Amino acid sequence: MKRRLESCNKITSTAWRPLLGMGIVAFLAMIIIFGAVDAQAAAASETQEPHGILGFLLNYLATNPFSYLFIALALGYPLGRVKFKGINLGTTAGVLVVGIIIALTASALYGITFDIPGLVEDIFLMLFMYALGMRVGPQFFSGLARGGLDFVVIGLIVVFSNFLIVFFGCKLVGLDPGFAAGIISGSYTVTAVMGVAQSAITSGAFKVPAGMTADMVGANMAAGYAVSYVLSSVFIILLVKYLPAMFGQDPVKAAKEAEASFGGGDTSALPGTAGASILGFTGEQIRSYKVEHEELAGQSVQDLFHKYPHAAVLKVVRGDQVLDAKDNPTLQMGDIIGVGGRYGDLISKGAEVVGTEVDEPRARRVDIEVADIHIGKTEYAGKTLEELGKEIGFGVYLKAMFRTGTAIPHLPKTVVEKGDVLRLAGPAWCVNQAAKALKGVPMVESAYTEVAFMSVALAVGFIVGHFSVTIGGIPFALGTSAGCMLMGILVSWLRTRNPDFGGPTSEGARAFLNDIGLSMFVAVLAAGVGPKILSSFQGTVVIWIALIGLAGALIPPFLAWLYGYYIRKMNPVILAGACAGGRNSTPALNGIQDSSGSAISAVAYPVPYALTSAVVLILGYMAMVFS
Repeated sequence: MKRRLESCNKITSTAWRPLLGMGIVAFLAMIIIFGAVDAQAAAASETQEPHGILGFLLNYLATNPFSYLFIALALGYPLGRVKFKGINLGTTAGVLVVGIIIALTASALYGITFDIPGLVEDIFLMLFMYALGMRVGPQFFSGLARGGLDFVVIGLIVVFSNFLIVFFGCKLVGLDPGFAAGIISGSYTVTAVMGVAQSAITSGAFKVPAGMTADMVGANMAAGYAVSYVLSSVFIILLVKYLPAMFGQDPVKAAKEAEASFGGGDTSALPGTAGASILGFTGEQIRSYKVEHEELAGQSVQDLFHKYPHAAVLKVVRGDQVLDAKDNPTLQMGDIIGVGGRYGDLISKGAEVVGTEVDEPRARRVDIEVADIHIGKTEYAGKTLEELGKEIGFGVYLKAMFRTGTAIPHLPKTVVEKGDVLRLAGPAWCVNQAAKALKGVPMVESAYTEVAFMSVALAVGFIVGHFSVTIGGIPFALGTSAGCMLMGILVSWLRTRNPDFGGPTSEGARAFLNDIGLSMFVAVLAAGVGPKILSSFQGTVVIWIALIGLAGALIPPFLAWLYGYYIRKMNPVILAGACAGGRNSTPALNGIQDSSGSAISAVAYPVPYALTSAVVLILGYMAMVFS
């Protein structure tokens, strides 16, 4: 019966996903069907006022955009997980598709638009970028040091090939002025390109041809942007997500190899990152023995530690009394003591040194804590770990050791230096005692989300990203989202070198900011772009926009992939992250992270992202001037 129930539970847990996916597809089909019926009713009454159930629902969503946003997420997430022949859109693209369908249907049938303040989009995007920076910060600088030049080259390959494909593609098929700049903006998913292209018109750098107006050129830009943006946003996710698999590479395996490479071969979580306070497997144990050897009677707990530095008495049970070792009690014959130490030593020497091993839970009931301690100005700097352990290692053992944010071997003869971070495990009072001697503060993982700290970092990131320099009429700026990401990188990087800047951020809190930030940003974006799609469908122009836009979005990162894969022999997952950065696509980065089950690909994202964010503005301006 138990096996049958387990089997049923397993079937139920796996079968609901495709059923839910089919239900969502059916729901979206109902929107189209009801929309067609309502459209006929509207045509008959010669009005575009909302009719029927669908009209009422869409009008309600437009009036209450809060509902629209969460419905887009509620339907987009499961839709993105539906697989067809092993391929799925992913949650980000799922939200984008659902949002566009809802916004497009509302606009096309009833003239309803979703007026969502741009501030909402900006806030959620910056939260996502900060959370992403927090996740990848500890590995960013090591990634730059190991592959910085390659990341720069990849970014340049992507941005310049995008310009060449789009600019000369528009010239070849005879598209009017404005389309090239709009397609570059949309295919690169950098809306700011539209701004610099518009400045080229208003400043007079671009001369409006006879028979056209500035408004007509602007409309061409909007059309090129709308169509190419939607197509490139969806297909770039799929391309980057499946690039490693297309070349016969296992993304999960490649990610593990990259993590080992960037982590110096040690699998321990870096200081300030999720998992730093997890105990995990250890060769240490606490076992209970009865004091039966007279030479132990009359000796204090500390005396025994100096005599046997690889073991420590943590509890003393004397009749109904339970004495804590921190009070340094003196042992008596017949006491039962809880001894913490290496498993092999306790088995081979415990009975010989102390006495008979007994089952006494009270002697073994010790809570173990894991904490990172930064070594400050202390007389212990310059000593070996073996010497350090004999002097201040009572009740603790060393799980990992970090220097300048990198895990290093922690062997007995390893010399401790000022600025090193030691990860100690043991009873809380023992860890605190060691931290006091090292002139440090034990930092443990908690659910504290540090809202004040995060807010300051976001404010600084926004100011840095918003600051711009104008050269030749072109404003250059890092971008507020990139500024917030760099602040997340800086904050987490500082923590890997000095945990005193704050303990590890709760991974649950960070992951929530990551997911809700990206999903909300995409949903707001879909609401704004969706209605513009319909006005672009005129003759064969839309076909050329789609083809050139897709070529400009997909061919450049593919060329960069070939460079990194065949010429530079880069790790496939790291390379995919660099291609996503070169294409300025955070959803594509999220896609490769989903397929690899790791965030390691993001170490390659910021360098090409920051570089191309500036270069594409120059090229967009040039595309407008010379069109």
